[in-house]
Amino acid sequence: MTVLVAYNDSPQGEKALHAAVAEAVRRQTGLEILVLTPQAPGAGVPPSLAHLIDTLPAALGRPEITYRPEHESPAESIIERAERAEPDLVVVGARKRTPVGKFLLGSTTQRVLLDSPAPVLVVKADH
Repeated sequence: MTVLVAYNDSPQGEKALHAAVAEAVRRQTGLEILVLTPQAPGAGVPPSLAHLIDTLPAALGRPEITYRPEHESPAESIIERAERAEPDLVVVGARKRTPVGKFLLGSTTQRVLLDSPAPVLVVKADH
C-alpha cells in the first residue's frame, strides 16, 4: 500500500508532502505524489518538487509520481486517483483560514474529506 499526497507548488503542497513522507516512513510503505500542475503532463517534474524529492529519506525509495492538469477539478483528480491506487492514506494541504473562513473548509478539502475512499490527513500550511 501507499500514502498518496496531492502536491502543487505552494506552501500547502510542500507542507502536505513533508507530512506524507513522515507518514510513509512511519508506516513503512511507499509514497505516491499526485502533482496538480498547470504544465502539460509530459513537461517533467517541477523544479520545486525535484528539489524536495532529492531530499527524501533513502529508506522511502523513489516515489511514484502522477500528473494531473491543474485546470481539472483538483478534488475529482485526488478522489479518482485514490479510488485507483487504493492508498492507506490521502494527504492534502489546506490554507490558513480567516475566523469567518474557519466555518467552512475549502471546497477541495471538504470534497476530498467527504468522498475519499481512504482516510484523509489535512495539513495546514504555516502561512
